[in-house]
Amino acid sequence: MAADMTRHRRLADHVLAAWNSQDVERVLACYVEDLAYLDPNTRGPVRGREALRAYLTKLFSRWTMTWEPEELFPLDGVDGVAIRWAGTLAPAGQSRSVEISGLDLVILDGELVERNEVYFDRSPLASLLAPASVAPDVRSS
Repeated sequence: MAADMTRHRRLADHVLAAWNSQDVERVLACYVEDLAYLDPNTRGPVRGREALRAYLTKLFSRWTMTWEPEELFPLDGVDGVAIRWAGTLAPAGQSRSVEISGLDLVILDGELVERNEVYFDRSPLASLLAPASVAPDVRSS
């Protein structure tokens, strides 16, 4: 069990470092060819490296993101792990950012990710999508 957690930690660090680089090919190298990827923005699973390449190209052109693993939870009966993480997101080229927390469910095939389901609350991102000059006034009267 300890050896699995050491391996899972090493793989989580490797995959998140690839995501933090925002290098599409480096991220794709962490996944099997017939991967399934799902996050709150995908409107269903993204299947295969070519589809993920298209999604990541668009995503990385619009957002600057960093991810840090906080806790790992091994999955029973399958080679995988749930990763609780913290992230910082900013629209590309902007200094305004938000911090979010979430959870990834990761199923492995050897040293590569076969399935990656990402869960987080998107509502904090709304403050980044509205122009700063029209932000609502939240002061009490």
